[in-house]
Amino acid sequence: MGNMEGSMATVAKKTITSVSSIVTTAIVIIVDALLAYFAYRLADLGYIPLMIVFILIIAIISLSFMVPNLKHFRWMAIGLSAWLLFSIFPILYTVYNAFTNYGDGHLITKTQAIEQIQKQTYLPETGKSYTWVAYRSDTNEYLLWLKDTDGTTSIVRMVDAQAADHTLEVVPGQNGIGELDADGAPLTIEGYTRLNKILAATDKNLTSIKFGAADNTIQVRSPSEAAQLLPLYQFDDATGNFTNTQTGKVYEDIQGTWTAKDRTALIPGYSAQVGGENFVEFITDPGLRGPLVTIVVWNFIFATMSLFLTFSLGLFIAIIYGDPNFKGKKLLRSLLLIPYTIPSLITILIWRGMFNPDLGIINRVITSIFGVAPKWFNQAGWARTAILIVNMWLGYPYWMLVTSGALQSIPSDIYEAAQVDGATGWQRFWNITLPLLLVSVGPLMIASFIFNFNNFNLIYAFINGGPPIPTASTQAGYTDIIISYVYNLAFASGRGIRYGYASAISLVLFVVIALMSLAQFRLTNMWEEVGENV
Repeated sequence: MGNMEGSMATVAKKTITSVSSIVTTAIVIIVDALLAYFAYRLADLGYIPLMIVFILIIAIISLSFMVPNLKHFRWMAIGLSAWLLFSIFPILYTVYNAFTNYGDGHLITKTQAIEQIQKQTYLPETGKSYTWVAYRSDTNEYLLWLKDTDGTTSIVRMVDAQAADHTLEVVPGQNGIGELDADGAPLTIEGYTRLNKILAATDKNLTSIKFGAADNTIQVRSPSEAAQLLPLYQFDDATGNFTNTQTGKVYEDIQGTWTAKDRTALIPGYSAQVGGENFVEFITDPGLRGPLVTIVVWNFIFATMSLFLTFSLGLFIAIIYGDPNFKGKKLLRSLLLIPYTIPSLITILIWRGMFNPDLGIINRVITSIFGVAPKWFNQAGWARTAILIVNMWLGYPYWMLVTSGALQSIPSDIYEAAQVDGATGWQRFWNITLPLLLVSVGPLMIASFIFNFNNFNLIYAFINGGPPIPTASTQAGYTDIIISYVYNLAFASGRGIRYGYASAISLVLFVVIALMSLAQFRLTNMWEEVGENV
């Protein structure tokens, strides 16, 4: 009896396992099919790098769920896929874009650029122009009624229409044509709806459709005119060049832009490899060399002073409220956390209003006391001071929390021994508290320095890098840091949005910050050595 029950349990277990396996396989197949469709669409649109990422995600999911020896990766598959898509791919894509001309005028693939340029047309001297009325069927087939300058009317089909004759006579009662209006255009055509001017103007298909015979096409040119338009540019597959059919000018493909000898270029271009040109341009840009020294020096001062002020104030508050005899410290500490709970952008804008030289409450108070107030937004020194004050307000709650926890981890017997040896309060802080504190919060200080080194939001939202540096040939200000200045160079320089150039500068900044981080980690090791001797 027991053997029978055991056998039934085994069979039931195998059945459940089999059903679970079938369900899992079905879900994996459905997910893979959806991801494969996305990959296909990306390939069709020319986004090959992102398509490759989706293929890798399909491989990760399929292998981890379908191969028994890799089943221990199943619970990691989703995380690995998200890590690949949202972390690794943006980094690699930034590196890739740094060596391209990706940006305004070069956002699409070469195939898409060729197609768009080939759609450009012109009206030859011998070409006719017409007034027109459009008709559309339920299957999105179009007819175009035309009337030339001589008053001759006709109806033409689309070039790709499956019909022997692309031109119809405008005769009521024939070919489904109903009565004519005062201009001679049919009021109705069987199977078609006449488009009024509003419907025709909003129909995006009309301007791209060619009507009539293949060797003598007619296109809608404007809401009031259709014409015998010809392609303006002819593409040569052998040479990869475009030729202007009207003037004979040849445009050669030069790094993603078809350019003539007189330096005129066709729009759009396409995203193409340009090697290290973005890096060379960044290093040799005359506009960069002028304000760069000022901006770099201020960037280091800003990051260093921001870290020092926020850490010092946070530590000071943590020490004060660390006293067990301090009354009401829980309530006061909660109130001091308010700046940390409000979105930083809102806080920055509030401070911007408070520092307003004319209407801000800060200047009104200072003026009422001293009779004069700083010009926070117009003088470099005061503008930098204001930014440091705002950043201190934003950052001290973080360090108050961090140092409060770190102080509690320091053994009290060390202080007792130091006090027995006659150490003063300042000596205990300088020789015990600070070294041990720096050991525990050193990595966080490095992270805070790097965050402030790239604190674009504060600089941009508070003062937009101002006041401007008068000697700079590019848009640059005394409170600009490198990242905000890079933003101006790449996106606000008047040369359009240049993602490739911005990516190249981002890589340069990455190298600079990596070197700084290595130096700071070395400093952290020094703190650890000091802490070991305490």
